[in-house]
Amino acid sequence: MTERFDCHHCSESLFGRKYILREEDPYCVKCFESLYSNTCEECKKPIGCDCKDLSYKDRHWHENCFHCFQCKNSLVDKPFAAKDEHLLCTECYSNEYSSKCSECKKTIMPGTRKMEYRGNSWHETCFICHRCQQPIGTKSFIPKDDQNFCVPCYEKQFAMQCVQCKKAITTGGVTYREQPWHKECFVCTECKKQLSGQRFTSRDEDAYCLNCFCNLYAKKCAGCTNPISGLGGTKYISFEERQWHNDCFNCKKCSLSLVGRGFLTERDDILCPECGKDI
Repeated sequence: MTERFDCHHCSESLFGRKYILREEDPYCVKCFESLYSNTCEECKKPIGCDCKDLSYKDRHWHENCFHCFQCKNSLVDKPFAAKDEHLLCTECYSNEYSSKCSECKKTIMPGTRKMEYRGNSWHETCFICHRCQQPIGTKSFIPKDDQNFCVPCYEKQFAMQCVQCKKAITTGGVTYREQPWHKECFVCTECKKQLSGQRFTSRDEDAYCLNCFCNLYAKKCAGCTNPISGLGGTKYISFEERQWHNDCFNCKKCSLSLVGRGFLTERDDILCPECGKDI
């Protein structure tokens, strides 16, 4: 007696008929397509066993249904892109969604390298220095008047030269006596500390920090012997070639402030009238 060979689902004999094995179980074509065939995204019909099943992200198409949503050209064995659940050939996708090069105005095709800056895009070969026409690539550049310059070209064409080191100032310059300086070059003549953002003064066109200026040129207080800068509204008293800070102009004996008062002198000391009445 011949052993039976039936469809695993409907039990009809498969002798002399086309069948498909699934996990070692045989199925007639009708049952297999009914149970396991994928539905085409385009025509919504089952993709039969005799058809090629094309899939993308768990979605399936007949080979003849796998085409561009816009131009309807076949996408079989061709690059494509997806947008809002629709498949597009690269040309249609580029025309509809891809960036346009700010230089040549042509589409930047998907998959090609592009350069972006402040909302604008360029082909890599179009992103060039306006002056030397060489590709900028990933090198530093400086934009000016809607044009991009490599750093050497920008410095040659636009940058001011530091009066101290004679090199170009690209960022963070300082102007002193209508001349440009790098911040790091604008320093105290004496101690060489940077003066940018600090209070300073000058003598004979040389710039000094306040400490150095006071130590070098300021008069000394006859009371505390510290320099009297006279800067920033500092008040002081001057008498017979001697100077005092306002706070130091006090009676030698009782320490009463003599600012705006009468006073007497005894050698190098100053006294209030009360303490000096016995002189």
